[in-house]
Amino acid sequence: MRALGIALSGCVLVGCVSIDPYRQQPVAQLLQHDDALGDCARLFKASDATIEAAGTRDAQAPRVAGFPYLRVDRSLALLASTAAVAKDPQRAGEWMSALAALDDGARRIELRNAGGDTAAAADALAACRDVLARADQRRLAALLEAAQVPDDYSTAERIVGLYALTRYPFATGIRRWQRETLAEFAGAAPASAPGSLPRLPYRPAARLDAVPSLPVAPLLGLPAIAQEELAELIVRHAPRLAIATADDNDRPGALVWQRDGDALRIGVAVDQALLYVRAAHTRIAGRWLLQLVYTAWFPARPPAHAFDVLAGRLDGLLWRVTLTEDGAALLYDSIHPCGCYHLFFPTERVRARPQPESIDEGLFAPASVRSPADNERVVLWLAARTHYLQRVAVERADANGGVGVVMALRDDDQLRMLPLPDGGSRSAFDADGLIAGSERLERFFFWPMGIASPGQMRQWGRHATAFVGRRHFDDPTLIDRYFERLP
Repeated sequence: MRALGIALSGCVLVGCVSIDPYRQQPVAQLLQHDDALGDCARLFKASDATIEAAGTRDAQAPRVAGFPYLRVDRSLALLASTAAVAKDPQRAGEWMSALAALDDGARRIELRNAGGDTAAAADALAACRDVLARADQRRLAALLEAAQVPDDYSTAERIVGLYALTRYPFATGIRRWQRETLAEFAGAAPASAPGSLPRLPYRPAARLDAVPSLPVAPLLGLPAIAQEELAELIVRHAPRLAIATADDNDRPGALVWQRDGDALRIGVAVDQALLYVRAAHTRIAGRWLLQLVYTAWFPARPPAHAFDVLAGRLDGLLWRVTLTEDGAALLYDSIHPCGCYHLFFPTERVRARPQPESIDEGLFAPASVRSPADNERVVLWLAARTHYLQRVAVERADANGGVGVVMALRDDDQLRMLPLPDGGSRSAFDADGLIAGSERLERFFFWPMGIASPGQMRQWGRHATAFVGRRHFDDPTLIDRYFERLP
């Protein structure tokens, strides 16, 4: 956090827990079968061996232990708790198909990044996925229990780091950062004054490079939406940016693989101004709503001083819009790609729920935002170097006569298979969902909070957003925990 200057001794790195879906019965027994089931189990194990050998494992949706052909995200894990899935065979089949689709999408990316004949291998796996799914229909109870997303916090690290005690100075630092942020938003609007940095305007393109797919097919109350309508909503709600600019580190661009001597590393091509976008879901008062998530990436957060533990390569901002059923903005919230600085911006369509007294990080809303009309757009004011949000405004869509750098809108999933300079592809993220080379010195001080490499940039689905307490950005119950809709 911005004001957390906490000196803690020792260094224990937190690692993600790896899931081996072949250890559980009966899949371990299937490997010994001399039949179609055995052949399919061995095919999936061979596929996983290829992926592990190539180092192309994707961390966005974890595999389900005991079911090597399925993966799960937090929305599907929440759906597993519904009576409809447990008691209705048709609904259970739809839910299993969604788990299978997650594995199919991720495995195609992993195999493509590993090289070889991806299409043929993926098609063979798809046929085997159907074979295994039919056999596992009788194992629904076991699947419902296993289809969970591992917590992104390490209880063991918190025990070693004396979390029960060390959380108090961390909580003090967080409250200080919140006071500073409230003062920033309550002050006069940042403006160009003599000697101040120029504030460059950016506006999203009027069309998408490619429409992102929904995370799962509509089922069990998830909203159904046509691709054309989704594209229209993405363009309509894409934010404009007004960025105080000191140098190229304040210019949003495309993540790309770049050569650094003999090595490759992820960098930002600032000559390609763009926002990455994805669709997600949240559940409020028992109803599922669509969310749109926009991400801007910057080359670095440069150090403010010689001992700036928050500085490092790569930085960014995630801006999320939760929509009503008719496509209007219900609520906004934001984090940086490290999971840090979680801010909420409610519209007049919601109100905050009373929260219990707790030292844990909870609802922090430095300002409210009027839900824009169809002819209006949200503008995000960002600080230079730190890329902190300074203000959120609403302006007419035709304000400034269309002046500003045009940002392309690109599917966020493209980051899972970026082109390499010499051919082939590779994910921007490693097998733990982190971007190598974006580590921060803060990880040597903040590890007692139980988060893997605090401050490092990470993949969708891997954003823990609270140092004190437990909270995940993609938790579909998160918004309902803090807000209720107004009639």
